[in-house]
Amino acid sequence: MTPKFFSTRAHLLVCQGQSCQGRGSALLYRALWNHLERDALAYYKKGGSLRLTESGCLGACSYGPTLCVYRAQPGGGGALEQAWYAAVDFPLARRVAQAAHDEAPLPEDHRYGPE
Repeated sequence: MTPKFFSTRAHLLVCQGQSCQGRGSALLYRALWNHLERDALAYYKKGGSLRLTESGCLGACSYGPTLCVYRAQPGGGGALEQAWYAAVDFPLARRVAQAAHDEAPLPEDHRYGPE
């Protein structure tokens, strides 16, 4: 029997630090999880490619909820692209997830940190 391997194009992390949880990050995580499941974007769904993880503090405590995404640089080359977002609501998280799945440019609004 051949093992089934999943394809992950991007990894999204939602901060679950105390400050972010106080600003709704647990609800954001659940809503994003449900969205990835429903729209078959989760890496274990046929055609899906996104992995979602709860994270510890991502360093924007006064501006949470915080979301970070890592993905292979579109177009190959082996480089890793990262984007960090503060004050994330569900519509923004959904746009980030869809852009990561589609290998499209990631949204610029609410970004912070390393380029």
